Amino acid sequence: MIRIPRIEGVDLEPLWNEDIDHRLAMKHHLLFAVYEGEECAVLHPEHISDGLNHMARLGLEYRIFETDLDSYERLANKFLELQTGSEYAQMDTSSEELFEAESDLLEFIQNSQDLLSGEASAPVIKLVNSLFFQAIKKGASDIHIESREKRGEVRFRIDGALKKHIDLDKKINGLVINRIKVISNLDISEKRIPQDGRTQVTIAGKTLDVRVSILPTYHGERVVMRILMQSEHIPTLEALGFDTETTEAFYRLLNHSHGMILVTGPTGSGKSTTLHSFLQHIASPDKNIITIEDPVEYNAENVNQIQVNEKVGLTFASGLRSILRQDPDVVMVGEIRDNETAQIAIQASLTGHLMLSTLHTNDSTSSLTRMMDMGIEGYLISSTLLGVLAQRLVRKLCPSCKKAVILDREKFRLAGLSYDHTYYEASGCPECDFTGYRGRGAVGELFIIDDSVKDMMHKGFNDHEIREKLKREGMMTISDRLRTMLERGETSYEEALRVGLMDG
Repeated sequence: MIRIPRIEGVDLEPLWNEDIDHRLAMKHHLLFAVYEGEECAVLHPEHISDGLNHMARLGLEYRIFETDLDSYERLANKFLELQTGSEYAQMDTSSEELFEAESDLLEFIQNSQDLLSGEASAPVIKLVNSLFFQAIKKGASDIHIESREKRGEVRFRIDGALKKHIDLDKKINGLVINRIKVISNLDISEKRIPQDGRTQVTIAGKTLDVRVSILPTYHGERVVMRILMQSEHIPTLEALGFDTETTEAFYRLLNHSHGMILVTGPTGSGKSTTLHSFLQHIASPDKNIITIEDPVEYNAENVNQIQVNEKVGLTFASGLRSILRQDPDVVMVGEIRDNETAQIAIQASLTGHLMLSTLHTNDSTSSLTRMMDMGIEGYLISSTLLGVLAQRLVRKLCPSCKKAVILDREKFRLAGLSYDHTYYEASGCPECDFTGYRGRGAVGELFIIDDSVKDMMHKGFNDHEIREKLKREGMMTISDRLRTMLERGETSYEEALRVGLMDG
């Protein structure tokens, strides 16, 4: 009896040999890969005899391995991508086949058929569909298609970090970008200026809105597709990952009938998601909720949403003026960017509206200075602002593969960590797609404008002095929350450092 060595939990790279009919080999559950620098054959754990028989017919001399099902499927997916690419590469750009693909694609869009069907469709459609399918399967928020000097590259943003998906031939990359332009109603012939569009795709019966941005770069066009969420996917405040104490404080703030609540943080820190969670929490049939956003990232059924369109003069400020004539109870402005928007938002808060918005500041107390820099008087801020939430998103370590690590004394000293806990670092396994992290959680500091803060503002304290006093009185900052996550073994030192462990 032949004993075949078994390898488990591996992320193998495909070995593409033009002399082998890989499509036939895959039908017989036989793949070829590079493992530890050696070319080898890989067998499906449930179809070993079929794979061995086909290997014998091919008469090839390769070392043979059996893998677990997940590792085999991961390798098979890479082969499918390569196969689609090779079919695609054989198409002549001026051939009849390409024109057929174009008309197939237009028909496909018009019929809005499910992306998982259409097995007989042209390789171009298969490849674009495959990108959407893989992105959804892996939980990606964005798909990046980049043009390099000699090739194209597709990357997915998963849990806030970009991860390479596949390389594409330079010609194929251009054709894929053209297909994306067609489904987004953009101009295929225009390659010199940025273009923005939207499209809808249907995967396994679910319709997704996709925002498309195309930018000309030195080596060709670059595409970023943001997969937008539907209202049923908007997480609750608890699901976002905030601790119970902070969540309860949010709820108390949201009970106010007028005033302003701000969410601050850098780009990609989840501000829009938190605002939409707030709206879902307070939405009810007796409330008129209107938002103005750039862009509309969540399609929320029970909320009236307006998209900024500066080409026709619909800015945050002009949109906000119009909203206030629509008898709203709650207004959400995507971002306060200038003095005009800030002034109207403040006036709306004073006249009986609950106003929600975002600012770009690093911590919660800096929002006071930011508003003053926009020309808002201190007394107006203290009488309208209810609270400010500064937030970040932190990647969580994969519980299946995280491993204990001993930090050096300098790291303990700098971060103010306790010696009494076990700390962990990222490793990588099939469960987390070899990234070491699985999922993200929100951490935040909540700055509530109570009477003592108003008193400090009237006495002329600056935001740094207010912050130091609140910290002495027990306000939990983002760096405090990150220390807690580290001590619980939920994230790594590197991730906490990236998010703001030293920001104080």
